[in-house]
Formats: sequence, C-alpha cells, structure tokens
Amino acid sequence: MEKGPFSVEWLAQSSRGGARPAERPLSCGDSGAAPVPGPQQREAEGGPAAGRPRTKFSAAQLQELERSFREQRYIGASEKRRLAAALSLSQSQIKTWFQNRRMKFKRETQDAR
Repeated sequence: MEKGPFSVEWLAQSSRGGARPAERPLSCGDSGAAPVPGPQQREAEGGPAAGRPRTKFSAAQLQELERSFREQRYIGASEKRRLAAALSLSQSQIKTWFQNRRMKFKRETQDAR
C-alpha cells in the first residue's frame, strides 16, 4: 500500500512529526483534499457506514405526520412525545422529519413565485 498523503500510515507518522504530504500544484476546482468515500464505498472497502440508514416511514406514519404538519409547522415538546409514542418513532426522528418538511415547504412556496 502506498504511503501517500492522507493514508493511515502517513497520518500516524504526521502525528509524530514525520512525513508531510507532497506539494502538488492545484488545478482549477481542485481543493487538494483527498476524495471522501461514500457509505457504499466504505462498506465495500470493509469499513463501517457512517450514521444510521435512512428511515422509511410507513404510509400511516406519513399520513399522521402530514396531518400534524398541516395543523402546525413547528412541533412542541409534548406533541413530539405524543407522535413518537403513537408512531413508534424516536423524538429525534420526528424532529428531523419536521425540519425536512419545513424545508420542502419552503422550496415549494419559493418555486410557486
């Protein structure tokens, strides 16, 4: 395995004051940083996937979340707890769904202008 910039070996040496990355000229649009592998690539390389997998909401869950969003775009703590218990989701999932739904609403209303 090559001990180029940003490899595990290079990082171990650089933290002890060893090797430095080779200087190379940057081209237009090139930040010089090594590309960050995506989740599928990390799994294929044997590494763990970052974060949790995407939550697939059921039709019933979406219907209840949308109904609640139509009533009020910002969810309070008690309503968040109630929805989480009723829909078998975490409060964090409810909070994130509302954040994402508000952004979708904002995009839709801006596109209508």
